[in-house]
Amino acid sequence: MRALRSRVPGARTPVALALPALLAVAFLLMPLISILARTSWADLGTHLTSPDVTQALRLSLLVSFWALGLSLLLGVPLAWLLARVDFPGKALVRSLVLLPMVLPPTVGGVALLLCFGRRGLLGPWLEDTFGITLPFHTSGAVVAATFVAMPFLVISLEGALAGLRPSYEETAASLGASPARVFFTVTLPMVAPGLAAGAALTWARALGEFGATITFAGNLPGTTQTLPLQVYLLLQDSPEAATSVSLLLLAIAMAVLIALRGRWTGAPRDRPRGPEPAADDIDGRDGRDGRDGTDTAGPPAARRSDDIPPVLEERRSLHAEVTGFNRLTLDAAPGTTIAVVGPNGAGKTTLLRALLGLTPRARARLRLGDTDVTALPPHRRQVAWVPQNGALFPHLNALTNTAYGLRAHGVPRAEARREAQQWLDRLGVGHLAHRRPAQLSGGQAQRVALARALAASPWLLLLDEPLAALDQTTRAHVRHTLRTHLAGFGGVCLIVTHDPVEAVSLADRVLVLDEGRALQYAVPAEVTRHPRSPWVARMLGRNAWPGTAAPDGTLALTDGGRLVVADSLAEGTAALAVVAPEAVSVYHDRPGGSPRNVWPGTVRELTAVGSRLRVLIASDEAPDLVAEITPEAATELGLSEGTAVWTSVKATEVTVVTL
Repeated sequence: MRALRSRVPGARTPVALALPALLAVAFLLMPLISILARTSWADLGTHLTSPDVTQALRLSLLVSFWALGLSLLLGVPLAWLLARVDFPGKALVRSLVLLPMVLPPTVGGVALLLCFGRRGLLGPWLEDTFGITLPFHTSGAVVAATFVAMPFLVISLEGALAGLRPSYEETAASLGASPARVFFTVTLPMVAPGLAAGAALTWARALGEFGATITFAGNLPGTTQTLPLQVYLLLQDSPEAATSVSLLLLAIAMAVLIALRGRWTGAPRDRPRGPEPAADDIDGRDGRDGRDGTDTAGPPAARRSDDIPPVLEERRSLHAEVTGFNRLTLDAAPGTTIAVVGPNGAGKTTLLRALLGLTPRARARLRLGDTDVTALPPHRRQVAWVPQNGALFPHLNALTNTAYGLRAHGVPRAEARREAQQWLDRLGVGHLAHRRPAQLSGGQAQRVALARALAASPWLLLLDEPLAALDQTTRAHVRHTLRTHLAGFGGVCLIVTHDPVEAVSLADRVLVLDEGRALQYAVPAEVTRHPRSPWVARMLGRNAWPGTAAPDGTLALTDGGRLVVADSLAEGTAALAVVAPEAVSVYHDRPGGSPRNVWPGTVRELTAVGSRLRVLIASDEAPDLVAEITPEAATELGLSEGTAVWTSVKATEVTVVTL
């Protein structure tokens, strides 16, 4: 049976575009075909092995490789500055880099001659001071080739560096790696495809350079007469030989392009991970265990990883005074886990980056135990960071990722790998030690990232939404592992989260941020009972309405309406009214009896939460509120989107938190 291909509407190629496109392809292809058609294949070997051609080929290879080396020496730092540093005139510098690509090569040669020639701006000084004469010398051919070819390297590498997420380098620094170590062990390997592509294009362009070379360095056999110049001479005396040599240069250029396969920018890309394994596999098993959950295939270390007590690190307290966008003072005893919560833009990640010393938006005076680390660079602070995506280095396997911080602190390779394996075993992923990050599931990758951070023996551990990218089943398993190992951590841990379960189950204290300020810093039970932020109250599933105490004893709500409360408040007191969804009653008709807060409204949304339904109700007389009822009650009331209802809340069911 023939496979049927579905046709997407609008996917058919318009004839008005197809014909010019085909003509463009033919225009580019026919000259190349002509070289193949006109080549004297019988004489090809003779033409390519003639003394003049082999001499020119050797010279071309010499010049092109020297030009590549000079381009690497000068172009790599320039590409790094263009990609990573903002400085005045950056757009002008980038334009200068691109200029040789659009400038006629002969004009480039004239410019080089007027700069480095014997009567140029710098030529006399170079000759008198260093005895260097570039024109009509092989070194001049190298300079000319470098001038026209280096932009390919700079542009390709700049694109690769710009595509590299800073979190990889910042994570490496937080593990104790110096800037030089970060560059050579993280940055350079990750941009290697872009660097290799740029180097290949640079070499190929230098090999084929003609205009700038003949204008600046001349056409001297054995000195500056490269292969393209040899082609130019052969066209006058031996067109067949010129065609053969042109075919050689064409073959080299095509070989370079085919090797690159179109990836000339070489921007680093994260390969998608495979499908999430079964829940048992997240725990370090291979999914072939029995129905009772007993592992029958995983290694012993992985089977009983959660039973292995964590290593107790040196105990360090935390004192931080943060200024800038974030304005707060934070104190925590050794072994404390702090959940940092707040709406988007509240400054949660900025706080972590300030503690790391990685952002100009905020600055932290940071003391860990008895050590003031404020003036220290990130790699010397003993502050480990696990970003939301884990930032596992894709070119290293799980074992070498975990050993990275140990190696950065000078631990010998064998000892670092042995200790890294122990940490992977503790977190249930020891049998995955030789897998690359792309071969790990989300839960496995997060465990490896946590093992890497803990193995570095930090004094302060920062986790930026470590479970956000995981599904619910995987999140529960990783949360259990995280709680187990944080229990033995001797420093302080900050966890940014939007999940109330994580905040309550993992943290000893909860820090509530809004616009960079601390609204609340208390134990989870206190935050749950008396949230001081509408966002936190809603995160916990409560209705939360800010307002101001009115003279009649009610609360004038900021979003409109009045709320009768049981608590007495002084007039003008700012407060937050918190109402549990289950305390909201829903009726078809206006209710009578004791409730003093009664509003008409319209059902906007129904959502299933476990065995109950959450009903979002909008009203013109009060802020939107959420009620929680049983499915039976919803059926009895005939609720659907758009249904008109009445709601009521007893005054005694309103919790008032003064702000």
